[in-house]
Amino acid sequence: MNKTVRHISVACGALVLALLVRITWLQFVQADDLADDAKNRRVTIDAFSQPRGNIVVGGEPITGSRATPGSDLKYKRTYKDGPMYAPVTGYFSQAQGATFLEGVHKDVLGAKDSRLLGGPVDLLTGKKPRPGDVITTIDPAAQKAAYKGLKDIDAKGAVVALDPRTGKILAMASTPSYDPSVFAGISAKEGEAFKKLERDKQKPLNNRALRESYPPGSTFKILTAAAALEHGTVSDIDAASGARAPYRLPQSNTEIGNVVPNSQCDKVSMKTAMQWSCNNVFLDAALRTGKDKMRETAEKFGFNKEQFTPVRSAASGYPAELDRPQTALTGMGQGSVTTTPLQMAMVAAGLANDGEVMKPYMVDELRGPDLAVIEKNEPEVLDRAVSESTAKKVQQMMEHTVTDGTGDKVKIPGVTVGGKPGTAQHGADVRDERPYAWFVSYAKQADGSSPVAVAVFVDPEDMDISRSEIAGGRLGAPIAKAVMEAVLKR
Repeated sequence: MNKTVRHISVACGALVLALLVRITWLQFVQADDLADDAKNRRVTIDAFSQPRGNIVVGGEPITGSRATPGSDLKYKRTYKDGPMYAPVTGYFSQAQGATFLEGVHKDVLGAKDSRLLGGPVDLLTGKKPRPGDVITTIDPAAQKAAYKGLKDIDAKGAVVALDPRTGKILAMASTPSYDPSVFAGISAKEGEAFKKLERDKQKPLNNRALRESYPPGSTFKILTAAAALEHGTVSDIDAASGARAPYRLPQSNTEIGNVVPNSQCDKVSMKTAMQWSCNNVFLDAALRTGKDKMRETAEKFGFNKEQFTPVRSAASGYPAELDRPQTALTGMGQGSVTTTPLQMAMVAAGLANDGEVMKPYMVDELRGPDLAVIEKNEPEVLDRAVSESTAKKVQQMMEHTVTDGTGDKVKIPGVTVGGKPGTAQHGADVRDERPYAWFVSYAKQADGSSPVAVAVFVDPEDMDISRSEIAGGRLGAPIAKAVMEAVLKR
């Protein structure tokens, strides 16, 4: 063999070897990554090749699938009462992908979960599995009451209702909302519909119940009371506090007054302070309890960490680095403390459940196409936030606030209800910004257990009401009452 031929043979052999190595690498190392790559058109075609499993509320599917003739994406998603359930379902779109439950449980809904296989025979024969369903914990009547309540006052806001005994999410509403059906396909019209939602200044795509946090205002006073009682700062809720009104912040000349006359709040007990939402008592309680013990209690209720419901929530925040004035301000839910509506529902629920906070969740079961349960969620204790004794004392104050104080608009005949309204200042100049309105509450059954706790958040920025009419008791209490009544009727 001459020299030239030999060189060509060696070069060809090297190329063949490189090709074999590359093929082996693609087939055995990168195969899964390439198969799952969002840019792989075959993945998209396969995802929409058959009807998708359903998300179920109250025994009825709130999703469906519709054939799309003339497209290689054979089916697209449909939604029943889409705007009402969007914070729960999220969306599944041929062009925009998947969010919330549609995304978290995409393998079950899309028949990709190995647990959907019928058995070893199906695995060996390559039989394509059928999709499964996601069974939620949502109570349809409570969800309707929450969504309708926000819509009726034309508000930006959110509602979260929990079963304090289990952590089940009974309602999760956010307004303004959107209909996931309008951009479920891949057409130019549907693409423009999604872009319009993205451009909307009202931010309808935002999940205000889970993904956005706000100053909680006076609703945080129930946590301040729990921390002060748990750590011995306050032992008798009926004893005079000694906190002057107006209250001067430490290391400052700033004085903080109250909505009611200061004389009505001067040196009053914690129970009276809760009744009339006296800032001075809770500022003083937080300052004397101290930032570390306040933060410790807040974290036991769920602050400073994300919650997975299984949809991920934003973390509510109680900062570690606070000076004395900032620590005092957290006592009335202002300053640096922030919370999601889910988190405030967890605080109310934890107190209603005698101090034990349950992990919130909104998926009860995952079911296969034969209705067999492939995964079942069980109640799980998140933390023991405060003792039963402490929780009972806070309950007493919250119930007194409803019967004889600022929470009276949430009264339900024949039912024991505890509640706390709140307004929260925000923005660089609080004098120019309209405050947020909050309401948190729970209802008890005859045996003392609580089947429902609710947090209502209202952002009145675009509402046609005067600043003087913005109050948690006025805007949030009727919604909370309607949600609780819906659960109690069930």
